[in-house]
Amino acid sequence: MIVQAEQRDAGKRLDSMLHARLPQFSRARLQSWIKEGRVRVGDARLKSSYLVRGDEQLIVEPRDLPPLKAEPEELALKILYEDADLVVIDKPAGMVVHAGAGHHSGTLVNALLHHFGGLSKLGGELRPGIVHRLDKDTSGVMVVARTDAAHQALASQFQSRQVEKVYWALVHGNIENATGHIDRPIARDPNRRTRMTARLETGRSAHTEWKLLERLCKLSDKLSYLEVRIGTGRTHQIRAHFAYLKHPLVGDSVYGAPHAIPGLPKLGRVFLHAHRLRFRSPTTGTEIAVHSELPPDLTAYLDLAHQVQRTL
Repeated sequence: MIVQAEQRDAGKRLDSMLHARLPQFSRARLQSWIKEGRVRVGDARLKSSYLVRGDEQLIVEPRDLPPLKAEPEELALKILYEDADLVVIDKPAGMVVHAGAGHHSGTLVNALLHHFGGLSKLGGELRPGIVHRLDKDTSGVMVVARTDAAHQALASQFQSRQVEKVYWALVHGNIENATGHIDRPIARDPNRRTRMTARLETGRSAHTEWKLLERLCKLSDKLSYLEVRIGTGRTHQIRAHFAYLKHPLVGDSVYGAPHAIPGLPKLGRVFLHAHRLRFRSPTTGTEIAVHSELPPDLTAYLDLAHQVQRTL
């Protein structure tokens, strides 16, 4: 289809302008088309952030919606623990948990369905078995329900804060105290809808604790390596809380971290790893504790930081 930009559209972001002109399509759907190169001026592919001039003839090539059901897909999956109720996997960085805007294959759910077939149906057709989530760039331990009964029991443990969730994180700056905590509500950032914020007085309550594991204070950009525990599980909770403390996670440019540290390569993702989950079996009530060691990319980065520090 052809969308003719007008002078009243001048200066608007492309995705906003298209959403106003094509309200029958969601903004997320339009953004996915833009990302796929389905919105052009002539042969030039555009970005969502493109500012409309007001005289363009935009070519929009719609794509059919993906199926509203996750499909099995043969993908590598590292299993840390499994029984008849649940499976615990070691999610790699870069893998999206379930389908969403711009991600309809290659997800953790696709891999799980291939390996295990049926999962709990309480999460819906696109999110079978999903009790909790990790961000795309966060690696580590994640539990998935195989039955509806297990899903209900695990969800109850998460909601009542009975699940121990321990992460490893590398943050910017020299953390002043060896231990500490932060209680700040988490809300959607009104100025940047793709991130969360702890700077408002409104939002959902969130509790984060940390313990200092190591200081790397000789680097020009001082770093602190932390063990982090979260009592709640809000979206981007650890990232938003440490950004609020002015100690953003290494690699987290979305939350204010520099793109690079002098003497170190660009990490390419956020330095955050879900190290351990501890919960109770939905059937027997016995304690289950599963952990994942730091993955090779984060280990290599931390080792290099140690090497640089030793030379200073």
